[in-house]
Amino acid sequence: MIGLTWESQLIILSARMKYSRMKIIKTAISLHKPLFDEAESLAKELKIPRSRLFVLALEEYIRRHQNRRLLEQFNAAYADEPDADERERLQMMRRRHRQLVEGKW
Repeated sequence: MIGLTWESQLIILSARMKYSRMKIIKTAISLHKPLFDEAESLAKELKIPRSRLFVLALEEYIRRHQNRRLLEQFNAAYADEPDADERERLQMMRRRHRQLVEGKW
């Protein structure tokens, strides 16, 4: 793996270790020629098999999708309006903050 950044080497090695003990399922995909050519070129550059590149890309896609879903859940949880107790606490905090910074600015 000479010529690769240490990050790339680490990703490749950890992926090899992770999947060396798992059952492998073969599948076929259809790609447009330009995308296939880019994948082929990148796999050669990284010195990994093309199928490994596809696995790494799919893992990254799934991770990003999971992160996006989690962010949507966070946003939904915080999207609701504060209830009466929360509004009262916010008012008290604002008043207290004003008292603390009054005359300092």
